[in-house]
Amino acid sequence: MSFDRSIKIAPSILSADFANFGAEIQAIEAQGADWVHIDVMDGHFVPNLTFGPPAVKAFRPHVKTVMDVHLMITPVDPYIQAYADAGADILTAHIEAGAHTHRTLQAIRAAGMKAGVALNPGTPADAVEHLLDLTDLVCVMTVNPGFGGQKFIDMTSKIRKLRSMIGDRPIHIEIDGGVDPKTAPLVAAAGADVLVAGSAVFKGGSVDNPDVYGANIKAVRSAAESAIS
Repeated sequence: MSFDRSIKIAPSILSADFANFGAEIQAIEAQGADWVHIDVMDGHFVPNLTFGPPAVKAFRPHVKTVMDVHLMITPVDPYIQAYADAGADILTAHIEAGAHTHRTLQAIRAAGMKAGVALNPGTPADAVEHLLDLTDLVCVMTVNPGFGGQKFIDMTSKIRKLRSMIGDRPIHIEIDGGVDPKTAPLVAAAGADVLVAGSAVFKGGSVDNPDVYGANIKAVRSAAESAIS
């Protein structure tokens, strides 16, 4: 994965047809998705249950771009190797999920993946200041994690602060939660380059009508790019 700060759209398959994941992944990639975002939830750290390592491993053959796996689980460390074996390209852990995030990021990189750290809405940017040299991605939650389709929480001041802290380091700023053509310009202007979108990509489309996905992805991308051109 070469690094660049162009806008990347990472549809969250949490909003896909659960009975048809392989075809859904292929459809969004064919329609212009840059990354595929997989939300892993444990019913403990967040109030929802989603995908374990076997499911992620089953998705892997269908993902030709970047498989971006977001762990909303605690503890994280015992599962790092399992998600590496499942084929994650990027593995993101929440700073709130454990006392030793520095060690977690080291372990993710040691397992051969890019390391991400996620911040809940109530966690300040300063929390990752001493982790940046071990980090390939900072995920800013713009909803409280657990469910798709929530209302966007404005975190633009946090994003701007992170962008300043990152400087010229090759670290992506990813936004997760409530991203659509209205909110995308706000986060892009603040310095984000990876936009996770679930409902905004999948609404109105299907594997039998994938052009809608393409139009939705294009709308989010165009809105974001208009804020930084």
